[in-house]
This record gives sequence, structure tokens and C-alpha cells, in this order.
Amino acid sequence: MKLKIVALSAVASATAFTGCVTTPEPPKEEVKPVQPQVIKLPSPKENFDKAIAAFDAGNLDEAKALFTKVAEKAPNNIVTQYNLGVIAERQGRLVDAQGHYEAARKLDPKHKPTLLNLGKVYRLQDKFQEAIALYEEALKDDEFDVELNNNLTVAYRLAKNYAKAEETARRVLSRTKDNPDAYKNLALIYFDQGNLPLAQFISANAKKLDEKDPGVYNNLGLIFLQQQEKRQALAQFQKAVSLNKDFAPSLFNIGAMALSYRDYLTAEKNLGRTTELDPTRYENFLAYAWALDGQKGKDPKKGVKAGEVFEKVLSLKAGQNDAICGAAWAYAADKSGWDKALGFFEKCKAIPGTSEQDQKLIDNKVKGILAMQKSGQQAPKEPEKPKPVAPTGPSMLDKAEKEAESTPAEAPPAGGETPPAGGTTPPPAGATPPAGGATPPPATGAAPAPADPNAAPAKPEEKK
Repeated sequence: MKLKIVALSAVASATAFTGCVTTPEPPKEEVKPVQPQVIKLPSPKENFDKAIAAFDAGNLDEAKALFTKVAEKAPNNIVTQYNLGVIAERQGRLVDAQGHYEAARKLDPKHKPTLLNLGKVYRLQDKFQEAIALYEEALKDDEFDVELNNNLTVAYRLAKNYAKAEETARRVLSRTKDNPDAYKNLALIYFDQGNLPLAQFISANAKKLDEKDPGVYNNLGLIFLQQQEKRQALAQFQKAVSLNKDFAPSLFNIGAMALSYRDYLTAEKNLGRTTELDPTRYENFLAYAWALDGQKGKDPKKGVKAGEVFEKVLSLKAGQNDAICGAAWAYAADKSGWDKALGFFEKCKAIPGTSEQDQKLIDNKVKGILAMQKSGQQAPKEPEKPKPVAPTGPSMLDKAEKEAESTPAEAPPAGGETPPAGGTTPPPAGATPPAGGATPPPATGAAPAPADPNAAPAKPEEKK
């Protein structure tokens, strides 16, 4: 077979037909510079406004994050520091609240809301002398400032300096004789000193000034409770709550009464609410923990929850002995809490003054837990669907309430001492062995909430 030679003309013709045998170069494109993407960040004012809106909606964590961003850009903005303090206080972070309020005070030593709230935070941490010094310094500019003097009265009273407390309260009344907060403070000063007739007389005067002030009825309830007039005390606390369903002091006292009667469901309802309304008082959490602890026999998970609440108490007041021992016995109710129970039992046993009998109780309980852990034994079987623990009949609190409904709950004539109702004080609540002093206080030990005017603004300030 002969190979044919392709003529040049044929190649040329083929080339012309196909256009080109080489790969053509791509057309050149115009290269344009890439424009940077502009990201517009919120301004401090925008973040501030968003923070206020978040606070109003109850989103405290979001409000905190937004105010923190504002503070990073404008660290010397007093209102931002103050607002961060308000949020920290609402969340029960007292140390953080104190830091923010102190920072705000450095920026403006005369910013009154900061002074009032910082003094309250000092008091909540039992720093009474710091609160007194703060208020006295502020009063140098105006010795008759009503709000500062009322709060100074509270600080003196909590520090048990009753002479100074009374002097300060009367200084307010010398200028504003119709100030109900001064009367409430004065009543509590006499209440603390055991002068119940005078405390009652002054409370009656406060009631005349403002019949819709729940604090007046709370104070009267405390007086009746101290006089063993439980039905009248309960009626006063309920009256306070009817005027303000979120009045934490009276909710606490109703819960404390229920706790002393071992009406744990009523106690849990009222005391749980106080922890939401006022997360700064460790007493609220301590009483709530005992209400849960009292139900652990029928629902061990309530014991674990009680242990968690006892730990919250310790976060607010480190070294609180009742909470340490209470957490030990509460966590011991369920296998899921045994490891924590062992740690708390060790701390409980080490508390100075723990009796030999209590130490033996702890040792026996620890040995039992360790034995069950070693054998892999399960905790006592729980009901498949735990149900609320209902009282088997009318509780003591129900009886007291019915008595209050059938008998008018008007206060006795002012100045007259109410005769004792008779009977004995209900035993302290709590089904846990009192190891290391872990017994919860009876209702008569319910701490009176001080009249605390204007110490916690409803919302942060909106000035930029």
C-alpha cells in the first residue's frame, strides 16, 4: 500500500476550512479591583436601646451582653455601669452588682440611684458598716434627704444600732410627718427589740397613712406571729399579697408558716416564687430548699432538687452551715446525688460544734452509701410517675386560713398587748436529721423584710 503525500494546497485548503489548527487564546478580560464589603456595626446608642428593650422583655442575659458592648466602647458612661449593676442585682450576682455600682459611683459620687442600690447590696452581704458610711457620706450634701435617711435607718437597724436607727427615723418624721416608710422602719425597730405593743401602735399609724401599702400588713403579720396569733398573722400576710401578688416578704412569710406546719406543697409554691422575685436573699433559697427536702421521702428527685437549691444558698452566702448539712442529707435521698452527698457530709461533719450524736448519724449514713455504691445496689425504687405529695387532710395552714376567714382580722386596739393565743409553737419543718445544726427555722423565725424604699428601680436608666 502506497502512502499518499498530502499536497500543500490541500493542507492550506483544510486550514482555511477549519480556521486554525492551534488553540486560540481566550479574549482578555478587564480586571477590576474587588470592592471590600462594608459591614455596619451597631453604634453604642443602638446597642443601648436594644439593651433597654431586652431588659423590658425580661431577657437579662441579652441585656447584660449588649450593655457590656456599650461599656467596651464607652467605659466612662455612668448610666451603662449603673444598668449593669441593676441587671447583676436582679440575677443575684451581688459581687458583680457591687463592682458595677462602685464603678458608677466613681464616675459620679452624687448619682442617687447608684448610692441607694450600692447601699442595699452592701446590706444584702451583711456589710452594714459600709452601707452606713456610704449613706452618711451622701447625706453631707443634704442631711434631710428622705430616701437616704430611710435607707440609713434600715442599715442602722440591721446593724442592731437601734438608738441611731430610731434617731434617723425620727429625723425623717420631723420634716415629713406623714412618711409611711419612716413609720414602717420605726415599727420594725421596736419589733426587733421586743416592744410589740409600740410596734403595733406605730404600724396602725402607718396603715392610716396608706391602707394599700402591703409592707404595713406584712409588719402587722409579723407582730401577730410573734404573739402566737397565727390566724391573724396569716390574714395580714394574705392581705399584703392581695394588694400586690408579687410582694416577696409576705409570700415568704406565708411559705414559712406552711413550712412550720409541714404543708410542703404550699411552702414550695410560695417560697419558690420568692426566689424568682428576689434572688439576692439567701434566706429565700434556704427556706425553699427545706420545702423541697420535706417531700423527698415520697419523691427522691425532690431531694436532689433540694440539694441544688442548698448549693444556691452557698453561692450567695458561703459557709452557711444549714445549707452544707442540708445539701448532704438532701442529695443522699437519690442515687444520682450520692457522690455530692458524700462531699457535703464530710464538710458537715467538720463544722465546729457538731455533736457526737450528729457525727455518728453522718458516719452511719456515709457507710450505707458507700456499701450500696460498692454492691451496685440501686436507690430505693421510685414511683414510675411521681405525683405531687398531697396532704392527707386539711393542713394546719388550711385550718389557720379557715379561722382567719371566719374571724375578722382587724388589728387589736393600738397600744394594747394581744393576749397569747395559747398552744405551743409548731415544731421546725424538715424531715432531715438535724446533723450539724441543719434544722430549718420555724415560721416565727421568718425574718422581717425591711422597708426599703427606692432601693431597687423597676428598670435601668435610659439616659445615654
